Amino acid sequence: MLHDGLLPGRQALLVRLNVAEGKRTELLDLLNTYVDRIDEEPGTEVFTVLTDPDTQDTVWLFEVFSSEDAEVEHRQTSGFADLMHGLQNVLEGAPGILRMNPLRMTIQEDMFTQDWSF
Repeated sequence: MLHDGLLPGRQALLVRLNVAEGKRTELLDLLNTYVDRIDEEPGTEVFTVLTDPDTQDTVWLFEVFSSEDAEVEHRQTSGFADLMHGLQNVLEGAPGILRMNPLRMTIQEDMFTQDWSF
């Protein structure tokens, strides 16, 4: 079964993080620590960390917010402040940010029934 819905009024970001040499593990640790606190941001509906299959030097983030206000609130949390502070030590250059307005999302139901424990 599919979960399918339109996403009116939502905001999304695709963020490219260029990893400084030798800092990939540290970056992924920072991102995982941040994600562990994502419940502080009820308006952040999706936060996905993706590794690039073609290069160890790039990590991607895909984020969906319930509204523009939720995106602003996301940047005002202590977890985000901690992340931004830590990123200064592990990135090569500024993040690349692509802003988007998501229209529709479809997710397979079995994605929610899998064992996601680490």
